Amino acid sequence: MAHIALYRAWRPQTFHDMVGQQHIVQTLQNAIREDRLSHAYLFSGPRGTGKTSAARLLAKAVNCEKGPTPEPCNKCEACRRIAAGSVMDVVEIDAASNRGVEEIRDIRDKVKYAPTEVRRKVYIIDEVHMLTTEAFNALLKTLEEPPGHVMFMLATTEPHRLPPTIVSRCQRFEFRRVSLEEQSEWLQDICRKEGIQAEREALVYIARLSDGGMRDALSLLDQISSFTGGQVTLRDAVEATGGLPAEQFGRLAIAVRDADASAVLREVDEMMRAGKSADKCLEQLMHYFRDLLLAQLAPQAAASAGRVADPGQLRDMAQSFSKERLFAIIDLLNRYQSEMKYAAHPQTMFEIALLKLCAADAEASEQAATVPAAQRSPAPGAGVGAGAGSGGPELQRLQQQVAALERRLEELLRGGAGAPVSPGGAASAGGGSARSQGNGWGGRSGSAGGTAASAKGLRTRVKLDPFLAARGSPHALQVLSKWPQILQRVKEERVTVHAWLVDGEPVSYADDTVLVAFRNTIHRETTEKPANKQVIEGALSALLGHPTQLATVTQKEWQEAVSSGGPAREEAAAEELRLEPEDGGGAPGEPLVEEAIRLFGEQLVIIKDD
Repeated sequence: MAHIALYRAWRPQTFHDMVGQQHIVQTLQNAIREDRLSHAYLFSGPRGTGKTSAARLLAKAVNCEKGPTPEPCNKCEACRRIAAGSVMDVVEIDAASNRGVEEIRDIRDKVKYAPTEVRRKVYIIDEVHMLTTEAFNALLKTLEEPPGHVMFMLATTEPHRLPPTIVSRCQRFEFRRVSLEEQSEWLQDICRKEGIQAEREALVYIARLSDGGMRDALSLLDQISSFTGGQVTLRDAVEATGGLPAEQFGRLAIAVRDADASAVLREVDEMMRAGKSADKCLEQLMHYFRDLLLAQLAPQAAASAGRVADPGQLRDMAQSFSKERLFAIIDLLNRYQSEMKYAAHPQTMFEIALLKLCAADAEASEQAATVPAAQRSPAPGAGVGAGAGSGGPELQRLQQQVAALERRLEELLRGGAGAPVSPGGAASAGGGSARSQGNGWGGRSGSAGGTAASAKGLRTRVKLDPFLAARGSPHALQVLSKWPQILQRVKEERVTVHAWLVDGEPVSYADDTVLVAFRNTIHRETTEKPANKQVIEGALSALLGHPTQLATVTQKEWQEAVSSGGPAREEAAAEELRLEPEDGGGAPGEPLVEEAIRLFGEQLVIIKDD
């Protein structure tokens, strides 16, 4: 039978037992041999990597009756009593529950007294980052000039929360996560000594879940061996820890890839009936897609690179997704994981996240199939009625374009851009062409006036060619992967701006500019306001490390540009329309006419000179 408490039995008793921290062990042992021990040490690193255990071992080594010795004997009375916690001169304090200034003042008052039972008085302060500012100030003087018989050992998982004045007075050691191979071998050795029959795959699974923490690995092994009666298999390990088998992740990924919403809901329902938590399932699914991405970008990576599964075993599945698609999936799951913390119904959020992935795939497939037909020019003599007669969606699209054109015309008139417009829509005869009056269209003429704030001005100000060329490049993907941090930075600066910005999605990066596509035109226009845009560009520049600008576009415009292979053809056509005609007519160069041609096509627009 397995041992009841593996962690207590296999907690490090000597420095030799410190798995994965050989560099720290060697440094401490050399300091003991050469009698160059410091008065204060700071042990930092992830949880379960041996920080407090190293502090206890160092306390035993300096107070061992055969020492100070590089390796405590664990047989003398001092070593045994320190291990049992019955030596008054070796004090271990949990700063999470004793974080006030009074506790630290008590230590400061007692350090001046010589030890009564062992050679040196040792104070071990665990989770030291939890101390208050006043407590740190009280500890500072004692750390700076302690008596020769006192040693301080501080342990923390968050060293960045310690004041620099405290850190500078300690020798700092960084404990690292133990590698997957070292953990697996160590667990296998423990199973052999404890009489536990364990599959190699099960031990690797335990090592992955522990994320480099030896204490977590021992606790999981103890839990699973108790659950199975000493027979540890991969299936039992997954069942006992509430995890999901890789096969279920694979079925879910296939359903997302094929946009099979019914299969997605079946898998989610099976997970929930098995007692899994929605937030944990979403987190593990995000790690699974992360492993798929690694299988594409780093196929030569070792098995230890995977969080949920071995990337080497996922290469076939990874080939069925594009890199851009995997980045988008991970980004969406990460957003929903953040929102799930505050959701009243986490399962519903989980289902919506997966259904949104399916809908995005279905929409992309449908758009790829329909765009070539939509881009064909109408037949000669065909009008709006002919286009509407082809079906309901076409009629609805034309109606939306007409409504958008009317709104933009009203905004143009209110902003005072262009020449005075007659009720018929043409410019007044006495005003000449828009070009001759210096009122070009949007950003092309350099006008910063009324049209710059309008939706039409926003539409023409962005040239999409550089962004289309950079779309999917490694540098652009690296920048866009930081979008969650950028959103958080904007939220910290101004919550209202964040509320508008979350409607957008970063789609490309070029020329030190991030292009964001918005679903809603109002959100886009509000984001483009100078005060709001300044906040966003400040966050971009701070996180990317260099001055960075923001450009916006609607998702419809971006998708049309991507489907048509870029706006180069549209830009060329627009330049031709801006040229003065040989017969002296100025209508094609006027902004209202340009917008009508852009929306409806040259075949549907008839230009009449008054």
